[in-house]
Amino acid sequence: MTIDALDRYTVVELTGGVAGAYATKLFADAGADVIVVEPVDGSALRRTTRWGPLPEGAPDGPLWRWLAAGKRSTVGVLGDPTIRQLVRSAHIVVADLPTAPLEEAGLLPRPGNVVVTISPFGRGPLDNAPGNDFTAQAVCGSIGGRGQPDKEPLYAAGRLSELAAGVFAAPAALAAAQQLLRTGVGAHIDVSAAEATLIATNLFQDLMYRMIGFVPPGPGRMIMFPGIEATSDGWIGLNTNSAQKLEDLIVLVGRADLLGDTDVRSDPIRKAESESSIKSWLKQHTTDEVLKLATELRIPVAPIGNGKMLPSLDHFVARGVFVDEPYTVRAPRPHYAIDGRRPAARHGAPTRAERTQPESTAATAPRTDVDSPEAGDLPLAGLKVLDATAWWAGPSSTHLLAALGADVVHVESIQVIDGMRPAAALPFASMDEWWERSCFFLNINTNKRGITLDLGSQRGRELFLGLVAWADVMVENYTPRVIENWDLGWERLKEVNPRLVMCRMPAFGLDGPWRDRVGFAQTMEQLSGLSWVTGYRDGAPLMPNGPCDPLGGMHAAFAVLTALELRDATGVGCQIEAPLVESALNLAAEEVLEYSAFGRVGERLGNRCRERAPQGVYRCEGDERWIAVSVEDDQWPALVDLLGAPEWAQDPALSTVAGRFEAHDLLDQHLAEWFGAQGRDETVDRLLAAGVAAAPVVDSRDVVTHPVFEARGFAEWCDLPVVGRLPVTTLPFRWSGIDRWIRFPAPTLGQHNHEVLSSILGLDDAEIEQLEEEQVIGTRPVGL
Repeated sequence: MTIDALDRYTVVELTGGVAGAYATKLFADAGADVIVVEPVDGSALRRTTRWGPLPEGAPDGPLWRWLAAGKRSTVGVLGDPTIRQLVRSAHIVVADLPTAPLEEAGLLPRPGNVVVTISPFGRGPLDNAPGNDFTAQAVCGSIGGRGQPDKEPLYAAGRLSELAAGVFAAPAALAAAQQLLRTGVGAHIDVSAAEATLIATNLFQDLMYRMIGFVPPGPGRMIMFPGIEATSDGWIGLNTNSAQKLEDLIVLVGRADLLGDTDVRSDPIRKAESESSIKSWLKQHTTDEVLKLATELRIPVAPIGNGKMLPSLDHFVARGVFVDEPYTVRAPRPHYAIDGRRPAARHGAPTRAERTQPESTAATAPRTDVDSPEAGDLPLAGLKVLDATAWWAGPSSTHLLAALGADVVHVESIQVIDGMRPAAALPFASMDEWWERSCFFLNINTNKRGITLDLGSQRGRELFLGLVAWADVMVENYTPRVIENWDLGWERLKEVNPRLVMCRMPAFGLDGPWRDRVGFAQTMEQLSGLSWVTGYRDGAPLMPNGPCDPLGGMHAAFAVLTALELRDATGVGCQIEAPLVESALNLAAEEVLEYSAFGRVGERLGNRCRERAPQGVYRCEGDERWIAVSVEDDQWPALVDLLGAPEWAQDPALSTVAGRFEAHDLLDQHLAEWFGAQGRDETVDRLLAAGVAAAPVVDSRDVVTHPVFEARGFAEWCDLPVVGRLPVTTLPFRWSGIDRWIRFPAPTLGQHNHEVLSSILGLDDAEIEQLEEEQVIGTRPVGL
């Protein structure tokens, strides 16, 4: 059975890129009527592959067949009267067009429906500048934070910034559309791919170094260890976010003698020796041996996935993760299920022959002269969320809900604090209240109330069930066995609250051979195919550094809002299963799509790309001054002119992207010499003025106050308990009528115990004091 939860919405897609198409795919899968407006010669996505555009007359490519499945298609441009009527009568319009045509069509600046605009940098200083995935990654610090210190910075392949923008856009659009139908008030949501990628890959280093007080000299890029390591017969992916997991790995490789009273990572000598021992041990064992031994110790571990091997892995076969229909190519299914029912495209992607004449939609969206909600009326105001998540993925989903107005109560315990507190507080381990200094926790838990409850105790579970009775939504991301051991599974919770929407975000799902394995963002990047295509041309696969957690959170947030549509229609709650791995497989879908269609496994190209050439990162004058350049076909003549029309650039073979890609070594040699004599920032300005996509490679350790982000108010200055007044990142979109996202900072441990337990559960002061004495609640980790 499929899900038609969003069948009351009509969505018009005015995009030629992946970001908008992916956002609207989530709507089409859940039953919305999505209409793609294409030019006469067809959407560029019909011809898009990672190996360059398909020739004219070729069948539609696999990416189009996946992204456009379940959608309708019509022909036209926004200037056509019929298309204007179509978009004005839709509930949601998703566009990657410049501002001017949207204003001419009457969609901006005072939208009567929900208008979502997506671009590399968002409306702001670079509004009309040429840009793409590569330069968005450069300006947000993503490229600057990845790679070996003695080599050039490296981008994350796989259209990462486009996908990140689309994943953030989808739940925002749905929340706005729900508000539209309640109030008649429209919204303009302007999404920046650069901001979305900053959130997804920069690991909040900017805030960490501001807390430290300085940015150390030298390159800011790194390759995580342990990450993707060589075995005797290939590669293995490992992750040791916590000190305990690292100690387990050190014991596994036979070096328990390196353990002591302090974290190995805090001692440079022991740290170096442990890394050497781990690398040596791994090279003496096969990938399968490491998988087995690490799994037995519950160390997060994964094979390095690619399009050829992923569909054959036993867990994915058992769960039916990859499907052929209706895509006519092998592809991952939608990322979530609700009470066992899964969203699914109703039919295949429309062919050129199936495109229809434009017509207005059957259901006309309400229109209003008011362009913003009443003060304080955020889209999700009144929604009550019980947040039993930890680390990054789960808190990211509830972070979005909280920013949009939901009352979110985050639950941890003094026995086991949120794992992201210690994991990101290592630089402050010797300071008082170090657990309040996690750059991750401070960024992804704003606008939440925080309490502690010992769920290992009977009294703690009783209080938790009281909060379940209060909540509309409960979100958790433990391995399935944890919730079940506490007797807090779905069957128990729906007895307490029949209208509850419970969202479960286990790493690998609620069933299957890998059900109880531990997995984090790095695990998913290693497994899904994202790492397979990221890395230096002559090197190992590399992790993109984090995107599967926050983007998994956004996927889950979309599922929650979709489930609320069902709950409100039926009056009955439901359970969502949103495994982190299935979100990751959807992000990396192109790897399986292209192998299925063409028999081609993805390739690691460093900073190069077959769709744009030359594309690379080049050193400019000065220390660590790098420029990112990414040249489309029509931009090549402008670049040649800027270079002074050198003789080597006159070769006719360089007139096409394919020709320039084949000559990339030669181009890199000449460009490196030319850029090496130029100042970076003025050269970026000259390239942009000439219409060539370029950007500075910004240091990820000092990025949020860059003029591009500062002009959009992306980071907001907050008075943070313990650490002081600092800029905190918000959401990667501006929303008409909302000037500030952060209403209050992330909570300190147990900060709202008294407030929540008294106001929601009705406990008096004596009862709360008794809970403190019994350590059911508290404000300081046990043992400290």
